[in-house]
Amino acid sequence: MITRLLYLNTHRLSAYAWRHGKLLPEGEFENGEEGLTQFRDYLKQRRNSQFSLLANVAEEGHTLETIPFLKGSDRQALITRKIGQHFLGTPLATAFSLGYEKNRRKNEKLLISALTNPGHFDPWLKRINEAEAPLAGVYSVAQLGGQLLKKLGHADPRCLLLTMQDHSIRESYLVDGQTLFSRMAPISDSSIAGAASSFAAEAGKLHQYLIGQRLIGREENLPVYIIASPPAIPAIEKSCPDRGHLSFSLIDSHTAAGKIGLHTPPADSRSDVLFLHLLATAPPRQQFAGESHRHDYRLSQIRQGLIAAGLVALLGSLLFSAKEAYDTYALRQDSQSMQASEADLNWRYKEISATFPQLGIDNETLRRLTTRHAELAVLQRQPGPAYIQVSQALNSSPAVILEGIDWRIGRAGPAAAGAATIDGNEEITTVRGAIRPEAKATPRQILARFESFLELLRADQTSTITILQQPFDLESERALRGGDSEDASNQPRQFVVEISRKIAP
Repeated sequence: MITRLLYLNTHRLSAYAWRHGKLLPEGEFENGEEGLTQFRDYLKQRRNSQFSLLANVAEEGHTLETIPFLKGSDRQALITRKIGQHFLGTPLATAFSLGYEKNRRKNEKLLISALTNPGHFDPWLKRINEAEAPLAGVYSVAQLGGQLLKKLGHADPRCLLLTMQDHSIRESYLVDGQTLFSRMAPISDSSIAGAASSFAAEAGKLHQYLIGQRLIGREENLPVYIIASPPAIPAIEKSCPDRGHLSFSLIDSHTAAGKIGLHTPPADSRSDVLFLHLLATAPPRQQFAGESHRHDYRLSQIRQGLIAAGLVALLGSLLFSAKEAYDTYALRQDSQSMQASEADLNWRYKEISATFPQLGIDNETLRRLTTRHAELAVLQRQPGPAYIQVSQALNSSPAVILEGIDWRIGRAGPAAAGAATIDGNEEITTVRGAIRPEAKATPRQILARFESFLELLRADQTSTITILQQPFDLESERALRGGDSEDASNQPRQFVVEISRKIAP
């Protein structure tokens, strides 16, 4: 967005475009109906620019105030009331904080300034609002005096600054870079000699006024800075020698333009272009326009913020897309490298396999045969150790009769692909037998013989004994008593026991 500057004096408004340290004049509009119409047309053609208005008028007031230490809305309400007390009737007013007093109450010192003739500004501000042109603010030349001296390397605690604008001299009294008093003095003779004598006379008058207002002491030395064009400096030096408590320092306007970065130095002794450049590069924080005049400027800020957020989002999307494209390229390169490696390994495998003796069968059949061979090798295990374990237990249990024994490797698992699978990691021995009781043996005695047989089988710690059938049907709700049905107790009682043992790999 192009920055455009408006310079308003008592007679006319001048428009400038600011680009890369250069001020380009774009028009002058007289204070009248014709000039206002031309100014309106000028604004309509440049609605996308950002405008700042710099005023150099005599109707400018300054006053010092002290308020209690406050914050937020309470402070703002008190400042608004103070402005109304001193400058009632003008909306073009603002307050500058001068810091806090160094005491227990910490009162805040304020400089309240106002442009006391709002009627002079209203026609111009009305045209700006009608054109919906973004107005950043309304400023005065007096606001920029301290900033100009600071950039030129002069930072005196108290000093006077005299500059020429619009056939008048702007006289400003500055304390710590802040203008506390400013006024305009007309020049009757615009020649170099006349301007030089006016500088000398006005410096003396302002010095006496400040002493009368007790803003400075009678014996206090006061530096005076005068900005003028190179041809006028010799005449001003001659007219303004150091006298009394005033010490004069002259500043070449062309040198000043170079120090602040202005590439179009002033054509004469007027300093308005210096202040306009400062307004474009470093505008003051406070300005005189109300929010009603800055409505379109706020909308412009929101619009620019949305555009900036959109650009940031677009940049983020582009960066993310670039990262994803790079990752895709890297994956494609890895895939191609792996495919090339696979092709090389296949070729080497074929080359090596060509040296193997021919078996007359394909690779898939050979793979199935080798897998089946490994499964059969696992199943080639003899039941000898299991039978020995059962035999030893039978030898020690004469009351136990062996009726049958089964031995197998693994348990049948769930069907897969139409064929049952077998877990070959377990050896299972199933023993079917009976307890031959002695004469008049009770059920408890028969169960004792059976438990003794089981203990002999459990002697092998690697085996797990599972009872599939008890010699008697034992139910929790029925008691086992001796003497019940002695004929039935004399019959052999059958049982089934399963012995499982893990096969070590």
